[in-house]
Amino acid sequence: MNPDRLSEALDLVEVRSVLTGGVAARGGWWARGPLADPVKFFAMVSGSARLTTDGVVEPIDLVTGDVAILSGRSWVAFEAGAAPRHEVQPESDFSTARFAGSDPAVDDVVIGGCVRVNEAGRTLLLESLPPVAHIRSSAAGDGDRLLATLLRLFDEATADRPGSAFAIRQYGQLLLLEVLRCYVDQTLLPSGWLRLLVDERLRPAVDLLHGRPEHAWGLEELARAAAMSRTTFAERFRETAGVPPLTYLGRWRMLLAQRALRHGDARVAALAAELGYGSESAFSTAFKRVVGESPQRYRARVRQEAVPLAGR
Repeated sequence: MNPDRLSEALDLVEVRSVLTGGVAARGGWWARGPLADPVKFFAMVSGSARLTTDGVVEPIDLVTGDVAILSGRSWVAFEAGAAPRHEVQPESDFSTARFAGSDPAVDDVVIGGCVRVNEAGRTLLLESLPPVAHIRSSAAGDGDRLLATLLRLFDEATADRPGSAFAIRQYGQLLLLEVLRCYVDQTLLPSGWLRLLVDERLRPAVDLLHGRPEHAWGLEELARAAAMSRTTFAERFRETAGVPPLTYLGRWRMLLAQRALRHGDARVAALAAELGYGSESAFSTAFKRVVGESPQRYRARVRQEAVPLAGR
């Protein structure tokens, strides 16, 4: 995998993880709750548990170091130990005695969180994930690093140390990165964004699209860069990305445009020229077709929505 390309893509869609709660229990127990966020993750800090969720026939057996990513699910349930099992209510405060005093030798500890991206990247991420992705720490080449990051995150969450909130955010990001690295290494990815990022045969062409999005790329140039025939390249790209190369280029331009409109003050006409559109009108039409609103309206809305967040 090209690490710079993955970093670039994650930065562009502003991926971040937010720790939301968990369970610490021993013996026979069960827990169940609704899911509101489009993408959730659950990590097994110690012990083991069985995860079930809607739309998935087979339960997922999680052991220490494993992570499950749930996409578009409405509820999740866990059970562990022998019957009879008692119900455990998830907690959001990791400083409680139940978490801080847990013993990894005898306790099952599950922590959960949500994966958040900006609205530009939501579709890209969702189309790249199955309903449930099971990342096995034992099967991952970087499994030790994944578990080490998970344990450090849990340590920061349960300790009342100066700067813990900052550390939790940083380790949450590192955990998500390690999870994605392990996921792409041990899974046959569905067609979509992540699969395209890790396809080495298409890498030269994707680097061109990402590096010079303003250029009017043609299939012949892109196929030549990937050392393929035009037909083979077009078929492989569509199978990998889920869309044809030039459609992907249009989407990539729109991601760049949305970032510029969120964080910059460039005039729409200048942005259109920078991204390879012949006129402001052509750019605005393409933007509205993909995003659903004009560039000016998009900029005004996202900045207005960001005002309450800045005051938190």
